[in-house]
Amino acid sequence: MNLALIVFDWDGTLMDSEARIVACLQAAFRDLGWPALPAEQAREVIGLGLEEALAHLLPQGDVEQRAELARRYRAHFLGDDQIPSELFPGARETLNWLAEQGYLLAVATGKSRVGLNKSLAESGLAGIFAATRTADETRSKPHPQMLLELMDELGVRSTETLMIGDTEYDLEMAHNAGVVALAVCHGVHPPDRLLACKPLACLDSLWAVRAWLAAHAHCIN
Repeated sequence: MNLALIVFDWDGTLMDSEARIVACLQAAFRDLGWPALPAEQAREVIGLGLEEALAHLLPQGDVEQRAELARRYRAHFLGDDQIPSELFPGARETLNWLAEQGYLLAVATGKSRVGLNKSLAESGLAGIFAATRTADETRSKPHPQMLLELMDELGVRSTETLMIGDTEYDLEMAHNAGVVALAVCHGVHPPDRLLACKPLACLDSLWAVRAWLAAHAHCIN
């Protein structure tokens, strides 16, 4: 493949933040005196924008209830006393290698802009990405808008773009944008769900992503 742009999801793909997201969602439900939120139910919405995630978790809630739940979640997630989130093994090395090869790198995430900027600052990765999009500034996955905006901003065609993610939302977004995709199975959704979306491959680590790209792709930048 001849590629110019590689777009990564963040949570569950580059950063192992599942435990923190689940804990913050559960804490937000407790704050409002609602029934306990099962961890599996919380995991299911990771990757969606917060508004879409809360609509899934609280379908019977009204706009004000969801807005308050969102405020409580953000307060917990952006606080300093939460479960730490670390990059997955090989994330930094793979990104650095891709940049050295000449690929443009970008992020398309269900996080908010504030949340992504915090994670980029904490990880020290802000400078490696040519562009980023978050769910609070455009349409949430699996709508293709994030990818379409990134490709337009960077002047890259869909045939020159690859999406890498850990959920069916990432893979469906890629399909909707006419972009090929790789799946990583160390995140939220199991391999059978990912394979049902027909990615180019389903890989078990970011080290494997680097090896797969070295064997199958060529940078045209």
